[in-house]
Amino acid sequence: MTGFTRLVLIALASLALTGPSIAQEGAPVVAPAVASVRPGEKIDTYAPRFGRTRPVIAVVGENSGTVMSDFVLPYGVLARSGVAEVVSVATHAGPLHLPPLKINPDNTVAQFDQRYPDGADYVVVPAMAKNDDPALLAWVGAQAAKGATMVSICNGSIVLARAGLTRGHRATGHWSTHQARVASYPDTVWVKNARYVADGKIVSSAGISAAIPASLALVEAIGGTERAQVLATQLGVGDWSSAHDSDAFRITFGDRVTAVTSYFLRPSQDIGIPVAPGVDELALSLSADAYTATLRARVHALAQSDAPLRTRNGLMLVPDMVAGQGRQLDWVLPEFDATPSVRVLDKALDDITARYGVAAARFVVLEAEYPRQAR
Repeated sequence: MTGFTRLVLIALASLALTGPSIAQEGAPVVAPAVASVRPGEKIDTYAPRFGRTRPVIAVVGENSGTVMSDFVLPYGVLARSGVAEVVSVATHAGPLHLPPLKINPDNTVAQFDQRYPDGADYVVVPAMAKNDDPALLAWVGAQAAKGATMVSICNGSIVLARAGLTRGHRATGHWSTHQARVASYPDTVWVKNARYVADGKIVSSAGISAAIPASLALVEAIGGTERAQVLATQLGVGDWSSAHDSDAFRITFGDRVTAVTSYFLRPSQDIGIPVAPGVDELALSLSADAYTATLRARVHALAQSDAPLRTRNGLMLVPDMVAGQGRQLDWVLPEFDATPSVRVLDKALDDITARYGVAAARFVVLEAEYPRQAR
């Protein structure tokens, strides 16, 4: 399921659920036997294999639905770093749906195996609609058996858990699924209050926005601290440490009201985000995710033609709307300017607050698990 759908279900179904996080208004999730946070999590330094001059990183998605930012953010950060060969991979042939975006991946898992029979050095696993897809689980397991370091983003850790790869390891995921993960996979030591957890060849991150510091930590492991710092500065990131307070994120009665009124009682708007060859996929993903998570908007990648186009760092984006054709848009966002990629999320939140109110912006913060004051 998409990140947006996940939070809708949390908010709308919460009255029917049990557990400390729901039964006690605004209380944090409480779970048994949770590992204490280790300060200064570090991903193991890259050790070259197979005579490669740079590691191969596969970012894998399931065709019918993969959480957009979970996929695009690590791809964009890692590709922009220049420290690795980054390949977009899908479980099956055809487009990869990253609602509200769509891309044509570089390879299917079968094609990747032919191209890299020794396997990837790192496999990035986002949250996906079908986290029990047999082809996905088999391929992820096979890559791990070949020695790849598995890097889950958000609830991609559930994919790793389903594949049996987190057993005996420390791991994390989106704040909203902590209790469910503890109950479903008790053989994993689930950690709260960490942006990412590095346990040998199993690396996992918290909610969507944690993909950025986790990816920078991987850049540091491969290319060194200086390279990671230069990239962080370019992206507008001041710190990529694992420090985090996931207990600050919780669904309140007000959030439930926001979900119900936004989803059922208020009209949705169609918003266009201009895209052209070379568009910054990081800014695009953060912006599209933010407006979609308000439950007030349908976001469209708006291009001058329906031809697929390459993003700044190499994704083949398939526009879903052509300027001047199809339905009329309620409004179109301005083209991305020189604002550092990651700061685009703050700009989107400011605009969302002005257009839809504080409650809608808070919903975005919760969905993205973004460490910005949730007012």
